[in-house]
Amino acid sequence: MLTSKQHGMLDYIVGALMIAAPWVFGFAQGGAETRIFVVLGLAALFYSLATDYELGVAPVIPFAVHKAMDMASGVVLLMSPWLFGFVEQVRLPHVIFGVFEIVAVMLTRGTLPTGSKS
Repeated sequence: MLTSKQHGMLDYIVGALMIAAPWVFGFAQGGAETRIFVVLGLAALFYSLATDYELGVAPVIPFAVHKAMDMASGVVLLMSPWLFGFVEQVRLPHVIFGVFEIVAVMLTRGTLPTGSKS
């Protein structure tokens, strides 16, 4: 199981990696395959900064809402090659990152530990 603090550390690392992934992994073609990673990575960083957990800077989003957003992001990322029509060009990074996000949410404890910011 992941603690909320561990989840937060993953949020920032994975968010930054998602923004860079199209170039790092060589699938930046300027279309939806690139934009989906950049947009979801930026979104993850912004809502992580605003989450009410140990690593949030402006804690206005409840952790449960944050996890729901992570789950939605993972599902969209996982399905994006088929939803946005680039499945023939690239799909593996989207599937791997999408599954990772979903599993991370499922492995994260549902509530914040005693003594957290909330």
